[in-house]
Amino acid sequence: MRYIGAPMLTREIPSSGEALPVIGLGTYKGFDVRLHEKERAALDDVLRTLFAAGGSVIDSSPMYGRAEGVAGELIAAQHAREKAFIATKVWTEGREDGIEQMNRSRNLLRAERIDLMQIHNLVDWRTHLATLRAWKESGQIRYLGITHYSSSAYAELEKIMRAETLDFVQLNYSLDDREAERKLLPLAAQRGIAVLVNLPFGAGSLLRSVRGKPLPVWLNEAGCEAWPEALLKFVVANKAVTCVIPGTANPNHMAANCRAGEDPLLDESIVKKLTSFWDSL
Repeated sequence: MRYIGAPMLTREIPSSGEALPVIGLGTYKGFDVRLHEKERAALDDVLRTLFAAGGSVIDSSPMYGRAEGVAGELIAAQHAREKAFIATKVWTEGREDGIEQMNRSRNLLRAERIDLMQIHNLVDWRTHLATLRAWKESGQIRYLGITHYSSSAYAELEKIMRAETLDFVQLNYSLDDREAERKLLPLAAQRGIAVLVNLPFGAGSLLRSVRGKPLPVWLNEAGCEAWPEALLKFVVANKAVTCVIPGTANPNHMAANCRAGEDPLLDESIVKKLTSFWDSL
């Protein structure tokens, strides 16, 4: 698939100053497949579309079944390792099991060095954080971070973000789940922590909520062509967000997601209007 659009906007990773494109790709469910001809062609086009738009972040986890291996195989087949910012996670207990799992992820992703290794859902985070610091020092990973998918964990995320030196935090943030605006996004900006946003569509619930509802004229005038683009532009409008990683196995959806990373961003007045509109539904 050939992507036709403007260059994607970028945000700096605070700990390094490296520019990261604002729209990436989550591999949960969509890449947990057997690569038969049909699935391979679609996912191959998803990655080509992401890269053609200037995107780079591909986020996975051992929790996602076959996703790491599928992503690694397709990236290698495209000779696209230099285009990809590969993020994955450690999701187990114990130092040795963590090391074994991360080495397996490197093999599956066909990446001698992982760009970002994250502690998935804070599982045994103290143990793994020590390992990740050593791996970063030795060059086996470039960045380290922590993640959680639920706002119920925000109190613990906040404590860790205040106490530890981190490159990234991954959290959920969307138009119908704005809890992260209260403390975590401002804290990330204050502490110089890059933010990856998962669940920007609320695991699909937002898209179902707006199905059949016309896009308001004022959103169209603000540069949005459809609801998915508006929902992603809402997330990216928060300057503490570094990159949002919606999941998809559909090349057309990937192209639409990438368009949300183009100028213009939603200004503060449109964001307020959008949140008021949503809260009135």
